[in-house]
Amino acid sequence: MASYHLSVKTIKRSAGRSATAAAAYRVGERIECQREGRVHDYTRKQGIKETFIVAPDNASAWAQDRSKLWNEVEASETRRNSVTAREWELALPSEISAEDRSQITRQFAEELVSRYGVAVDVAIHEPHREGDQRNHHAHVLTSTRKLEPEGFTAKTRVLDSAKTGGVEIEQMRGVWAELQNKALERAGEVERVDHRSLEAQREAALERGAALSADELDRDPELELGPAANSMERRAKAMAARQGREYTPVTERGAVVHAARQARAAFREMRERLDIARETYEAERDAGQGRVSAGLAALRAAAAKERGARAGPEDMRERLARVVGRSEDRDDTPKLERRNYARERLKEIMEKDAGRDGQATVHKLDGHSEPGLGEDTGSADRKPSVNERLKDVLNKPREKLEIEDDRDQEKDQELENEREIDREIDRDPGLSHCRDCVRSFRRSS
Repeated sequence: MASYHLSVKTIKRSAGRSATAAAAYRVGERIECQREGRVHDYTRKQGIKETFIVAPDNASAWAQDRSKLWNEVEASETRRNSVTAREWELALPSEISAEDRSQITRQFAEELVSRYGVAVDVAIHEPHREGDQRNHHAHVLTSTRKLEPEGFTAKTRVLDSAKTGGVEIEQMRGVWAELQNKALERAGEVERVDHRSLEAQREAALERGAALSADELDRDPELELGPAANSMERRAKAMAARQGREYTPVTERGAVVHAARQARAAFREMRERLDIARETYEAERDAGQGRVSAGLAALRAAAAKERGARAGPEDMRERLARVVGRSEDRDDTPKLERRNYARERLKEIMEKDAGRDGQATVHKLDGHSEPGLGEDTGSADRKPSVNERLKDVLNKPREKLEIEDDRDQEKDQELENEREIDREIDRDPGLSHCRDCVRSFRRSS
């Protein structure tokens, strides 16, 4: 599932950092820092997919020389506690192609250049070979001064100010979310990202009536592991994979993050299964299926999702066609057989009743209260005999009998489908939460 991440950090001299070292590390190159007199060599660094520089159109040609660019950045700052660069860390969707990831990252870099007039150095990293293979990300390093033909000039105070910095960053977060969602849409993916806070997303979910999504969003933001803890957890995951066992976090922060991720995955799985059930139910109702049949199909679709066999559009259409075909076969039962069903059942009841009670039954059928007495009660509140009830049923108009017969068969089918729903849930305990959902579908139909 696509997830959103954008963080902004600063490269400060007061923390012992430099723009030259930061750039060399992220792009995996060798850069000599003229101010420090040090060489930062990271040419052996792996996992770097692509690097490029984006500068204003009126910038000098040397802006495309990475070593020259960041040494000029260092030279433009004279204070010992200067902020020399700003880093935008971006999570890239694993659901889209490498070309699309490169495209949207470049578009984001161009937006930074257009909005603030800074120089931008981009490094796209691939997932670590022992980590989460969905972890495509980009490091976007920018200058803190505008780059003009004469070099670096004024500071980008709009990002530094407490009044405007937060607003600007939030707007760029929205830009990044929009770029990702457009790429996901082009790739045919249904997933979307959201740059808003968890609280804002939860309120929006409640407004649209998505209670389950709101419950999923009712949580604290995920903790940052940090470099040391992240490295330890990555090694633990790799060890667990090699030994064929389940991964167990080895740090306190790792345990908290792992539990939070498991909870989100459970919520996401439940929401997906309910969405599948809802869509299946509506589709089958549109196809002419009854409420119980549609509910049963919805449960089966949810079970298929649990077993890792979520049907695509074509599979869904084929399955619906089979269900509709079975229904048509049931409805093709000869009408005569359906009309005679009730008559035959009543005759069987009469014959069993007569054989079980002998002469007494005969007297009761003739309207006498006790065998051998021959006394007709003649009371107005006397209950009709079995024979009278039988005659009444057999002498009913055919149309009325057919209606009642159809109702009886519908009730029998409803009961059978109910039992089949229960059997399906018993076979897959994970569907227990879907039972009420299906019931609600049927009640709302």
